[in-house]
Amino acid sequence: MKTLWAPWRMEYILSAKERECLFCVKPKENNDRDNLILYRSEHVYVIMNKYPYNNGHLMVVPYFHTSSFDGLSDTALSELMKITKYSVECLGKAFNPEGFNIGINFGEVAGAGIEEHMHIHIVPRWAGDTSFMTVLGEVRVIPEHILETYDKLYPILNSLSSP
Repeated sequence: MKTLWAPWRMEYILSAKERECLFCVKPKENNDRDNLILYRSEHVYVIMNKYPYNNGHLMVVPYFHTSSFDGLSDTALSELMKITKYSVECLGKAFNPEGFNIGINFGEVAGAGIEEHMHIHIVPRWAGDTSFMTVLGEVRVIPEHILETYDKLYPILNSLSSP
């Protein structure tokens, strides 16, 4: 048997789990780089997934705490979609992906990892990005350190003509 080392996962395994909602707490800390927050608008923000499915995996999150669309104003819903579209454009400029998976999971049975606060996942995709490693080894290979990806994306998301 071969061993594949992923030491960065130990931080998550050993870390104290948040009692408060992660998506409510992180934007209030005003430590955007450490929290991987790339972009802020009035009603939503863009954050990188700390444990991504693929390089450049982003989430668009409303500031309003809700597990579904309930309680989001029409303005917030509109901004949620506009910032999702904008994030896709920015990822395209940064990484030239061949496609995207974009999705929302409501409820644990639907695959929501943080079910108490809705968010939209944006995952850039390339031909062959899911190889035997994922299929057989249940392992993902992310080719770039997450802070390097952050440093590439931050100026793009904050300098293009935002919505």
